[in-house]
This record gives sequence, structure tokens and C-alpha cells, in this order.
Amino acid sequence: MTRRRLALLVLGLLLAVLGTAGQAQAAGYRYWSFWDRDSGADAGAGAGAWVYATQGPSTAQPSDGDVQGFRFSVSEDSKDSAKPRGEGDFATICAKTPAREGAKRVALVLDFGTAADAPAGSTPPSARTACARVDEDATTADALAAVAKPLRYDTNALLCAIADYPRTGCGEAVSGDRGNRGERPKASAPSRGESGSGGGGPSVGLVAGIAAVAVLGAAAIWQARRRRG
Repeated sequence: MTRRRLALLVLGLLLAVLGTAGQAQAAGYRYWSFWDRDSGADAGAGAGAWVYATQGPSTAQPSDGDVQGFRFSVSEDSKDSAKPRGEGDFATICAKTPAREGAKRVALVLDFGTAADAPAGSTPPSARTACARVDEDATTADALAAVAKPLRYDTNALLCAIADYPRTGCGEAVSGDRGNRGERPKASAPSRGESGSGGGGPSVGLVAGIAAVAVLGAAAIWQARRRRG
């Protein structure tokens, strides 16, 4: 085997390992994302636009007339998180809920996601809207509890389930092909602010793969020199 052919072989193996490791690291997380409906001038005419919430539902305190949304999906972080589908018009959602002194009304859009994002064996319920009439100092979590029980949280106050969906799991990791579903919880998620990705360093598998290719290349070079000698 010539040195040129040997170098090409080692390079090909290295690229294969890097490609496989890159695919293994491409993961998202399955969770409920939390959104505010922006009806300001910048949102355009009509119903407005969904904006990723800057607080979690347990600390956010909406005002009377606000529209908020929740979407269950698989996404890597807030930049690619799926928005709630459907219209978010307060007048329509709360049309049958009259104002009351000492209370506020919060319109909620609940999007349970698609079958592709559902945990194995689960079927997402149809999306729905609800108008929660709660105390003036109530949080979004209070409003959600008033219209979409049962809710489920983990020990870190991460919102895991709305209206008992999903029944299991909470912010678990999902592999890039979404066919191999993990069970490790996400480090941060909607109820604790903007979600983030994992560490930026190379994975153990990647380092081991590169080391294996290097050893293979060194062994092949040694064998070639031995044959010539």
C-alpha cells in the first residue's frame, strides 16, 4: 500500500467518524414552549405575532386582555421552537367570559403538537383555546391551572404536562432522526426561561473515534514500512 493510498484511507475513515459523531450530537428536546401574543404596532395588523416568553409561566403575570400560548414540540432551542398554531384573538377566545371586578381574563392557546413530536405510543389531543378568569395577581401558571388541569411539573418547576399530556416524560432528549428517543432531561426549558443547547466541547464518542482512526493510521504506516524493510 503506497503512502498516498494510505493517507486517503485514513482521511476517509476520519471523515466517516466525524460525520457519524455529528449526527449523534444533533439532538432536540421534547417540551412545552411558552409564548406571548404581541399585538403591538410591530406585530402587524390583525391578530399579532407569537413571541417566545422571557419568563416561565410560574413567574409571568399577564394583564387582563393578554393572549398567551403553549406548544408541545421537539426543538433544539428557542430559535427553532415551533409556535402555537391558530389564531390568538382575545375578543374571540374570551367572548363568553365577561369581565369581573377584582379579576382578570387571560386568553390561552394550547397546541398539543403533531404526531411526529409525540412520545412513543401517544396521540396528541386537538389544539384548543380557553379563557381563564383569575385573580388580578395570578400568574400564567394559575390561569393554566384554572382551565387545563391536570398539570404536571418536575422537581425543578419545569412544566411537563398540560391537561395530562404527555402522561410521561419531561423535557427529554430526542436524537436527530427522532426515531431514537432518549430520557435525559433538558438543562433548561420554558418554565425557567429561554432553553439552551448542551456543552460546546467534543463528545466522548468523537474523541474516541478520532483516536481510533489515528491508531489505525499509525499501525498501517508501521506495517508498510516493515514490509519495505
